[in-house]
Amino acid sequence: MRQHRTFPRLLGSLLLFAAAGVSCIGATEAPASATAPEVRALDQIVPAPAAVAPGGSAYAITSRTRIQAEGPREVRAIGSYLAGVLRPSTGYRLPVTGGGGGDGIRLRISAYEKSLGDEGYRLVSGAHGVTITARKPAGLFHGVQTLRQLLPASVEKDSRQPGPWKVAGGTITDTPRYAYRGAMIDVSRHFFTVEQVERYIDQMALYKINKLHLHLSDDQGWRIAIKSWPRLATYGGSTQVGGGKGGYYTQAEYKEIIRYAASRYLEVVPEIDTPSHTNAVLASYAELNCDGVAPPLYTGTEVGFSSLCAGKPVTYDFIDDVVRELAAITPGKYLHIGGDEAHSTSPADYQTYMGKAQAIVQKYGKTVMGWHQIVGGNPVKGAVAQYWGTDGNEADVVAAAKAGTKLVMSPANRAYLDMKYDAKTPLGLSWAGYVEVDKSYNWDPATFVKGVPAESVLGVEAPIWSETLTKSDEIEFMAFPRLPGIAELGWSPASTHNWDAYKVRLAQQGPRFEALGIDYYRSPVVPWPAG
Repeated sequence: MRQHRTFPRLLGSLLLFAAAGVSCIGATEAPASATAPEVRALDQIVPAPAAVAPGGSAYAITSRTRIQAEGPREVRAIGSYLAGVLRPSTGYRLPVTGGGGGDGIRLRISAYEKSLGDEGYRLVSGAHGVTITARKPAGLFHGVQTLRQLLPASVEKDSRQPGPWKVAGGTITDTPRYAYRGAMIDVSRHFFTVEQVERYIDQMALYKINKLHLHLSDDQGWRIAIKSWPRLATYGGSTQVGGGKGGYYTQAEYKEIIRYAASRYLEVVPEIDTPSHTNAVLASYAELNCDGVAPPLYTGTEVGFSSLCAGKPVTYDFIDDVVRELAAITPGKYLHIGGDEAHSTSPADYQTYMGKAQAIVQKYGKTVMGWHQIVGGNPVKGAVAQYWGTDGNEADVVAAAKAGTKLVMSPANRAYLDMKYDAKTPLGLSWAGYVEVDKSYNWDPATFVKGVPAESVLGVEAPIWSETLTKSDEIEFMAFPRLPGIAELGWSPASTHNWDAYKVRLAQQGPRFEALGIDYYRSPVVPWPAG
């Protein structure tokens, strides 16, 4: 396993600055490398920016550079985050100041930049500095990710590197195509710690992903403590696929994931998968079974055999308690209730259950989200269906979309990151076919399901299921390099989507993956740099 870099947390970044002020005082220019990296063109980033106007002199970050963070405390925190990324590799102090003149990197919020929306930014680079302007802090943070990618890949390393650290001259004006750009991690089939999830959050943020979908329950394990039903976690979370020890998040640990994600401008979407995928629930509480008999814990990988009992009032007491507790500690708008592969639930029971479960989610102020099978359960107004099919010709999905249900697009044969690349891939599954990097990129969220109105598509999400994945290196091998492509489909204008151009930009990410310690798949369809 390569050594992994952990970025400083925003709320603690000022301590980093103070420490850097002591350890880096007097830092001088590092000698240029024998083969100094050329300045990266402004359009050679991932996701592709909406508009680029190159021109003028490049800006060089030096020992004299300051990061000027103008505006509210969120801007100062983003400045401290940026300094935390740049200091180890450059060796420079890069003090974060509240403004003032002079050369440097300027971060500023302007309420007048309405065209940038909630997440857009403008980056202007010239001989005397780089200025990133946004209407909201999220846009400023996304602009910082662009700045990172415009610098040599070695800027991501933990030790001092030779530089130089130049940013090409010109202007980038950038806004996202879709408001929902997500990635999901399945912590139920195999459990992943808070630290492992936060590592993935940092990787997602580099590509402007703004939603983290946590699959918190399944047949093999329940992963969030619920105080009113404690055995869900202590017993239902005690194992995983293959019989390992499992695990679960305390509510304090879940809040830490929420906080960390928010510091990277990601919203957490928790999922409690029901009415199927519930063996861990049924094993924990016998009264939730129709026959009153608890099944044993399950460590296999079959699906569709479990079901909550739609006819029992206690089922809805249970769902009410779980949703109430989870909603209270989840600041985001969505709560995902699953709804897929309910093969052991009759159609009538499915409709009964979904009707009551959706009402409970709304009762606690959240927007209902579910896998696209919820369109068969009479989705409530405002519900979001997550499409994971492979054909794109599902008439019921089209009808629901035309009736007002929004869609998040996750076609399994394009966006499921746990699908094998090819027959030789040692990890993952292949039930949706093999998904090479080009196949994962070559589709359009607006047209994949034929007949769906373009305005019904809320965005995209790249799920990764963990039946075969047990550690961060394995998650990364399956996610990279496909995750950046899904991120680009969500962010960049459709007019920029071109595999031949994208594969060149993606290849340039290889050295950055390596600098970050990401164990990625060196796909043969991507022209990676030699060596």
